[in-house]
Amino acid sequence: MPAPLRRTTVVVTAALAALLGLAAPAAAHGADAPDGTDYRAEVTGIGPARPRLTARMVEAGARLELTNRGAADVEVLGYSGEPYLRIGPGGVYENSRSPATYLNRTLAGDTQLPPEADPAAAPVWRRVSDGPTARWHDQRTLWLESGPPAQVAAAPDREQRVRDWVVPLRAGTGTIEVRGTLDWVPPPDAYPWWVAATLGFLVIGAAGLVPAGTATGVRALRGAGALLALGGAAAVALTVGKALDTGAAGAGGVLLDLLTGQLWTLLTGLGALAAGGYALARRPAADFALALAGTCLTLFAGVANLAVLSRSVAPVAGPPTLARVLVTVALATGLGALAAGLLRLRTAARATRPAPVPR
Repeated sequence: MPAPLRRTTVVVTAALAALLGLAAPAAAHGADAPDGTDYRAEVTGIGPARPRLTARMVEAGARLELTNRGAADVEVLGYSGEPYLRIGPGGVYENSRSPATYLNRTLAGDTQLPPEADPAAAPVWRRVSDGPTARWHDQRTLWLESGPPAQVAAAPDREQRVRDWVVPLRAGTGTIEVRGTLDWVPPPDAYPWWVAATLGFLVIGAAGLVPAGTATGVRALRGAGALLALGGAAAVALTVGKALDTGAAGAGGVLLDLLTGQLWTLLTGLGALAAGGYALARRPAADFALALAGTCLTLFAGVANLAVLSRSVAPVAGPPTLARVLVTVALATGLGALAAGLLRLRTAARATRPAPVPR
């Protein structure tokens, strides 16, 4: 392997190792958020209606979000009818004696209950948030079994209702219900998306086969750069969609989630945009920038979100098809830019290799 190409490979590998190490805490931030699911959970209403009390599902249906902007507290009841959460103008409080406090900490609901968890005991409230919004995994809204329901197993290719669910609330002496549905949605065929990603990879990667010192080679470099920038834009759009799906509200909430939960994917998208502009301007080391940005884009925006291609409900706000398009574009342009950059670096290394001295 030529020395410049060998050095490039070492730098790319080291950069990826560093990024993966730094990304670990960010991944742990949403460790139990699903990559995708075939069960669609939705809130259908609150009854009786209460002013400034709203509910919705977030994180691809993994969490129920309840917002109470009214003047009086509302209590969420646990699985034995005990007070579990208290939400109101003073913030969000959880009852440390409620078993739901511990069971709802993970998506699987498999947390070991401590001795103090007793639904019959008097509540012990602990403040967990200053705002009027709580989000939690609620087993009443989820399908937690390893296998599908019997009706789904009998007809997995048909969309169907799994169950209607209710989460009870208490406001003063009155009761309120958050009502919703859980449906099975057959997964999409991932094959067309893989075909599209492969074709995109081959077309963009072919730019690396064109001699760099020719007019055609310049156009090929610019084309690869433009498509890499497109992939970077897709990655940025994907991260914003994921931030919105977590329940982030307003520009400030979205920005906070991007910086805490989606930071490395966001930086990958911005880096691909910068590298694409670098190639369009024919700057020095543009080939190296293509290879590095393409590698990061493939891993952080493509491979990390592959489940979106084969799951009917994606953890991204908006239509699931749009999420699949964004992931496919990121995957195709990332792999293509990586191939084009490495091929051009290999060609450049051969061109600078000193000719053998005749004897």
